[in-house]
Amino acid sequence: MNIAVCVKQVVDTEAVIELDGNGNVVTEGQTLIIDPYGEFAVEKAVQLKEALGGEVCCVCVGDEGATSALRHALAMGADRAILVEDDAWRDLDAAQCAAELASVLSELGVDVIMGGWTSGDTSSAQVMGRVARRMGLPLANMAVALEATDEGVCATCEVDDGVEVADYACPVVVAAQQGLAEPRYPSVRDVMQARRKPIERRAPAGGAQAATRVVARSLKPARSGGRVLEGEVAQVVPELVRLLQIEAKVI
Repeated sequence: MNIAVCVKQVVDTEAVIELDGNGNVVTEGQTLIIDPYGEFAVEKAVQLKEALGGEVCCVCVGDEGATSALRHALAMGADRAILVEDDAWRDLDAAQCAAELASVLSELGVDVIMGGWTSGDTSSAQVMGRVARRMGLPLANMAVALEATDEGVCATCEVDDGVEVADYACPVVVAAQQGLAEPRYPSVRDVMQARRKPIERRAPAGGAQAATRVVARSLKPARSGGRVLEGEVAQVVPELVRLLQIEAKVI
């Protein structure tokens, strides 16, 4: 089974985020890692390859720095990687990024295309769906389990209040949710071998129009301390409901 996995480089999800004067995330001095949701997809793809044979190719849109995310995927067991070199990749919206990925993926002729259902930075949760739409393929979104079948794959996907199990003929796009696979820790030997695996560079196809525009970004306000309501139940409950509606705005 030949599989392509879309990966992305993001700021470490444990890092303290800062914004510059233009509202962009400051990456200087930050630890950049492979996106966790993409990592779930890489692990599952490698597991399927190990069980069934075939090849895993990782595809990333980014600048030269994004090669570290691809090297991590190669150390996990992917066979090769393609970097769509675009120094302005952080300014691409989901529609443009999906167009760049689809342009490369359409040439690979793989059985399954995988990636994270969302990302740890922008959390737009649009790219894999847009890739599927551009390529005219079915989408198994928020997949928490994936098995190969005689006809294609069987995916278990999170839906409202439960899961949905469905069979898909290949080719198919699978967007990984946490729980799809537990990523392995590459050994030193794996990391050294990954340095010898090929990373192909490609120029961006370009031409896709942005579908969204970021107006502004802001950090979450600092958490405030809790409040204790004292008194009789008949008095406290109405006050609690009022605070949840007016201050917390959760009901």
